[in-house]
Amino acid sequence: MSSSANTRTPPTKSMRWLVPTGLILLSLIPIISGSLRVTELAGGPEVLPHAERFSVFPLPVITHIVTAALFSILGAFQFLPGLRRGRRSWHMLAGRVLIPAGLLVALSGLWMAAFSDLPAGDGPLLLVLRIVFGTYMVVSIVLGVRAIIGRRFAEHGAWMTRAYALGVAAGTQAILLIPVSIIAGSIPASAHEVVRALVMGLAWLVNLTVAEFAIRRRARQTPRKRRAAAPVRTSVPRPSASHPHTPKEHIVTSSHFTPAEDAS
Repeated sequence: MSSSANTRTPPTKSMRWLVPTGLILLSLIPIISGSLRVTELAGGPEVLPHAERFSVFPLPVITHIVTAALFSILGAFQFLPGLRRGRRSWHMLAGRVLIPAGLLVALSGLWMAAFSDLPAGDGPLLLVLRIVFGTYMVVSIVLGVRAIIGRRFAEHGAWMTRAYALGVAAGTQAILLIPVSIIAGSIPASAHEVVRALVMGLAWLVNLTVAEFAIRRRARQTPRKRRAAAPVRTSVPRPSASHPHTPKEHIVTSSHFTPAEDAS
């Protein structure tokens, strides 16, 4: 097999921006709706349907909306390989903001699920799903912090990727609920809550599936990058008896390094 068949073309700068751009676009729907809700709670006009549970105790609602917007937008840039270089890199500095923000997103969501009245259209099944996936997000962040303390960088990246996938699931839920709202008239009223819960749960699973694919893709790329960065040694003939005065520097093997390509 030729060497060109084993050589992967490095992604261009524009290609590297596809992932964070897509993640930001995915987050726009919940960010816009959340901004309208915060404006309403601050005394502005009511644009969204009124929700009594939000106005009774608005602190966890505002916390959830603000930290979710920060987590989704700032976290999207963590997938740019160029921002992960150096001891004081963007990746490290932003992570110190994203970890507490992600915990606040999950914990405020769990608080609202556990202590607020169920809104219209929700049901016991969706409540259980929110608690399950919210708890999994907290666990993912905690395990990500534990991994980075132990300098297990790949494990840290895997757990934080899972946490981010759960944190931006509101965008996926909004997209999947669009066709459901279109055909809502054909769904029996008694099944609305179950259908809504199943679609919301499917969105969390879709995001986690994409996250696992990205984690395994990075794991496959890492050995290739290490092999690309490994020194290539060339053998030099050692002096024979007929040439006893060969200079010592000719005996030393030479090596060169191939820079590892950035992950796409």
